[in-house]
Amino acid sequence: MNAFAKLVTLDQAAELIKSGKYLCLAGDEAALRQLPQGNWIGGTIPYFMAEEGGVVTRERVFVNEIAVFDQAPVLRSYDQESLAQICHNAPDQGYTILIVPAFGPCHKDFAENSQNYEDMYMKPLIGWVAGVHLDDLGKISPKVVLGSTGEFSDQLAVAMDVPLPPDTFANVDIINLFQPGGGDSISFEGTGFSAGDCLINGQRANLAEYMSAHKVDTRLPLVADYCGAMVNVGIKAVDVKNRQVEFYAPVFPGLVYQIAAPVTDYVASFQEALPHLDNGIAFSCNCILNYLHSGLEGKRTAGITGPITFGEISYQLLNQTLVYLYLTTLRAGN
Repeated sequence: MNAFAKLVTLDQAAELIKSGKYLCLAGDEAALRQLPQGNWIGGTIPYFMAEEGGVVTRERVFVNEIAVFDQAPVLRSYDQESLAQICHNAPDQGYTILIVPAFGPCHKDFAENSQNYEDMYMKPLIGWVAGVHLDDLGKISPKVVLGSTGEFSDQLAVAMDVPLPPDTFANVDIINLFQPGGGDSISFEGTGFSAGDCLINGQRANLAEYMSAHKVDTRLPLVADYCGAMVNVGIKAVDVKNRQVEFYAPVFPGLVYQIAAPVTDYVASFQEALPHLDNGIAFSCNCILNYLHSGLEGKRTAGITGPITFGEISYQLLNQTLVYLYLTTLRAGN
């Protein structure tokens, strides 16, 4: 069940689409607009982990072929209100790939409220947040594409529901190389993509002033234990003048965060963390903050390929994390 996951030319991508295959695509907006309609969903991004290593290209697109079994996948689009039905609509036996455009209403709603969506955590959900070339930030909006209609949108999300046979199961997992650094404990009284006032070791303080005074390396995320899994909140900007810190994912009340410990060798640590999977990986993506801060351009990450994203989805929104999906089949007699 090894999936086709490769950075290809536009002509190669078009041929795969015309053949009727079900695909998840990632590429620069101008490249995606040259592709025909078909059985695909996509999102904008020009950064990739390819077979040759980390790559930035506006001319090629990354293709994930989706294995089809007895039933064909279903392609959908969601607005901010209907997105809460993403897991309710998912197949009882199967999984869903979700692509959300960064900075839009679906991004915010999913990040802050997905834990309360109906059937969340009951059905496998994986995906990513579409972005743009960093030179285009503020000039071009990230977009998703519903390939069956050719519609591009910076307001909607797109998804593919993939049914699986009764003996085949989808497994979603993450590789997060960051661990709490053992420093001060930070907590928040509200949910949001930014914060000022907070509690540090139980005492009221301002996070921007704290990070400035302690010369915190903003390449390191905040890390908290979310029910046994270490989850990162990437730091976008520290505005001391306005006493605010902006994040790439929301912080939540009731959790204790710490600044992460540094990772000395990202590629070597990643290779050590990746489990051996007999059937390979069906889908994966990695974070643009890992790509930038760990210098992944030209470096291979243990053969794992996929888009480099503005956020990763493993049931909920993640930062500075690799997420992957693999399929397992029960053998007769098990």
